[in-house]
Amino acid sequence: MPAPDDTRDAPDEVAAVEPRVLTPHVALSRVTVLVNPLSGSVGPRAYGEVRDILAEYDCRSEVVELVGSTLNDQIAAALAEAPDVLFVLAGDGTARAVASRAGHDGPLIAPLPGGTMNMLPKSLYGTTDWKAALRDALENGAAQTVSGGVVEGEAFYCAGIFGSPALWAPAREAMRTGKLSLAWTYGRRALKRAFSGKIRVELDGGKVRRSEALVLISPMISRALDEPVGLEAAAMDPDDAAQAFRLAASALFSDWRQDPSVVTQAARRIRIRARSRIPAVLDGEPTLLPADTTVRFLPKAFRALAPMPPAAEDSV
Repeated sequence: MPAPDDTRDAPDEVAAVEPRVLTPHVALSRVTVLVNPLSGSVGPRAYGEVRDILAEYDCRSEVVELVGSTLNDQIAAALAEAPDVLFVLAGDGTARAVASRAGHDGPLIAPLPGGTMNMLPKSLYGTTDWKAALRDALENGAAQTVSGGVVEGEAFYCAGIFGSPALWAPAREAMRTGKLSLAWTYGRRALKRAFSGKIRVELDGGKVRRSEALVLISPMISRALDEPVGLEAAAMDPDDAAQAFRLAASALFSDWRQDPSVVTQAARRIRIRARSRIPAVLDGEPTLLPADTTVRFLPKAFRALAPMPPAAEDSV
């Protein structure tokens, strides 16, 4: 009996898969991604998933898994390598820190939605799906200058909330993570401190205005500013704590500026004073500020890699 012909029915060689096309708007020959698997919605499989996605593109890539004890050194090393773009798949605070350290002269920064609030990623990419945001930035991204604000060395690029409504941020976060006892503690503290004293706000050296709360919105997401001439400052004088929190929480997503308790204008230097330390939320991250603090406008905070708006694409 003749030996079987092993080559007769052998399948054809698998054709090489063509790499996916990178954006024509900016050169992306070197790509670095910082991944923190412990942050927000990232998860332990993200490191491998990022590598698999990058393998589809014709670029040199490096994926770095961030470790808490060496996180700052890893960020510094990644920036020192000066890749064409540095993606950050981590928490909101880490994304802000990387963007702040990069500055306008550093590499392009692409903060993917891997945190809790994801205010900056949602503003840039319009999604909370980090895989979709990564692909969209790689295939359609262009350099975009992002403005913002800075207070006590902390930068923010979407919005800052100052005053009593900011006290509710820790309670909201504890509730989100299922820590009901802690949420109750934070909630009682917020109710106790709410409207115990107004803040005094001074915009660009002008008249001092007493207000219950202040929201500062960056030009990137402001509906009132067409050009990056300053932060949109909205002073609030609501009737009660519930209304104040409603206004602050919806500041980015509704036409709240039509409310008679809200007064807005653009400002580049904002001084905020109170009798005690001022609670604040910067791009979703709660903090406490000195009783006399100043917020400055950053017209060129950093450069992001973000999809071009349709109108901009038409003009290219």
